Amino acid sequence: MAKTNKKQRLGRGLSALLNSDEIQSAKDKGAKEVIGSIIEIPVDAVIANPHQPRTQFDEEALQELANSIKELGVIQPITVRKNKGGKFDLISGERRLRASKLAGLQSIPAYIRLANDNEMLEMALVENIQREDLDAIEIALSFQAMIDQLNLTQEQMSERVGKKRSTITNYLRLLKLDPIIQTGIRDGFISMGHGRALINIEDPKVQLDFYEKIIKDHLSVRQTEDLVKKFREGKILDLKPVKKELPEELKNFESELKEKFGKKVKLNLSPSGKGKITIPFSSMEDLEKIKNLIQ
Repeated sequence: MAKTNKKQRLGRGLSALLNSDEIQSAKDKGAKEVIGSIIEIPVDAVIANPHQPRTQFDEEALQELANSIKELGVIQPITVRKNKGGKFDLISGERRLRASKLAGLQSIPAYIRLANDNEMLEMALVENIQREDLDAIEIALSFQAMIDQLNLTQEQMSERVGKKRSTITNYLRLLKLDPIIQTGIRDGFISMGHGRALINIEDPKVQLDFYEKIIKDHLSVRQTEDLVKKFREGKILDLKPVKKELPEELKNFESELKEKFGKKVKLNLSPSGKGKITIPFSSMEDLEKIKNLIQ
């Protein structure tokens, strides 16, 4: 009997899989040969998960992954489920799939799972929530999707994803922020901590004013929290620039100017590093003296 190599065996198994009926249950025809298997499937046969929480993919990072795949191959298989028409629904591994396409691969190793729509959604969301590089808004949207589509309570989500209920609540509250501020969190202009502080301001317009000030004045989370607290207590009515304490060398320079001109010279420094020197004068004669000193 002629020997059958591994590639040929895999090819026959893949062919049978692609031509089989939709597998929805472990009792369905061909399920034993499919479920739990890791096989090579065509990249073009994989359909992206419409419930993928990640909506932004770093092109440079994808290209780096693609280069790695060219050298080493796909180390961790993607996870899919079988559907009708010889296609596969992607459950997890979209970065690997995209990078494999960039690398020019025609097929990709995939782990076949048995999952209905709800299970597929939950597996995709839970896996992504656990990723460290998912931004706060993407995580919040994932939690909201689990509430809306899986009818889960926050307590049930806490058990499924292994996070405290209070943590889930804090993420969900971010979705109450103005969309511009949410985008700012996603793009890294402000942090989740800044966002949590801004939630305490009900007026969207005022939220945006604070958001602009945070970016312009490089406010820390603590400074933002203090400013929001004062605003809510009615202690501030507008958002004046935050005064930044002068570095020691500039304080000394300010003192030298005061001594030179014999006046209360003021040196101001903005958070961006720009500044101005103010030299007061009481008359035109006084101004003439200042001009002579400068010259």
